[in-house]
Amino acid sequence: MDMSPSADLTTKALSRWMEAEGPETDTVISSRVRLARNIEGMPFPHLMTAEQAAQVIGMVGKAFRSAEASKADLSGCELVRMSELSPLDRAVLVEKHLISPDLAREAEKGAMVVGVGEAVSVMVNEEDHLRIQCLFPGLQLGEALTLANRVDDLLESKLEYAFGERCGYLTACPTNVGTGLRASVMVHLPALVINNQAGRVLSTVVKLGFLVRGLYGEGTEAAGNIFQVSNQVTLGQSEAETAENLRNVVEQVIGQEKHLRQSLLSEMRDQVEDKAGRAYGTLLWSHVISSQEAMQLLSDVRLGVELGLLKGVERRVLNELLVAMRPGFLQKLAGQELDARERDIKRADLLRSKLGN
Repeated sequence: MDMSPSADLTTKALSRWMEAEGPETDTVISSRVRLARNIEGMPFPHLMTAEQAAQVIGMVGKAFRSAEASKADLSGCELVRMSELSPLDRAVLVEKHLISPDLAREAEKGAMVVGVGEAVSVMVNEEDHLRIQCLFPGLQLGEALTLANRVDDLLESKLEYAFGERCGYLTACPTNVGTGLRASVMVHLPALVINNQAGRVLSTVVKLGFLVRGLYGEGTEAAGNIFQVSNQVTLGQSEAETAENLRNVVEQVIGQEKHLRQSLLSEMRDQVEDKAGRAYGTLLWSHVISSQEAMQLLSDVRLGVELGLLKGVERRVLNELLVAMRPGFLQKLAGQELDARERDIKRADLLRSKLGN
């Protein structure tokens, strides 16, 4: 099962799961469920020796080669050791949300299992022995949880998890103890931002016990009006309850976003149409463009598309560009390292090509 990654994994920006449509895709880009698990009797990854790390990787690989994996439609998954990837390839996997920056940095002990059109990715020896992650387009937390549980059941049938009757699943970080579940939804909220309502709405979400972060999670800004909303509590609730509570909160947020979008359409149609058109024109004709500027312009274009004011631009292409114009992927596309200005030039070339088509 150990092998070099398939070509699509590090050369194709758009994962196959992103090509599908899903509920609420006019406001919700993706839903993610992640389960943290550890193996009984093994030190947490930051305390493991190289030999112990290799043992965990071998145990995970064996589980995905088993007959049970085939029965669960998971036999097509591939295991890739981080040490076999270049730093650039690891950066691309971070940009595709398939691995974390921590796993990319700790390459010697880490690995990943990926499959089901990249909707499934299991990080091995990150902060915990296992981080089972499932990604779906639109608002599909229940579907993502179902798939994650399928992977979890497979691994639990082959591995003995560290579990306490009182605390639930034991994890390296106390904030994950309990279900080990971190669910998140990536939302595009331009109307809330334009109307200066994003701060008010999202601060209310935080007061309800949820986290709000940027495009790439903790410590990142909400570039392009894209936010991640995730649960904070993992103890005292079932996995299904956590996912349902998050879904209810997200539905409230996107309900307000849609209401404000309709207000923009009825009261400021010309201005919004002009803003989207100018953004599209700038992206089509720029020859040097920064990531920050491109993200904002793509947000304006996406809003125009979702309101029916800008024709001929596919949502799939906009999703692809969220990854394709990132520094790692641009350098992978160029086949060489690029400095900041060279990346800005390459980014503009890519935007003209993708949007021009």
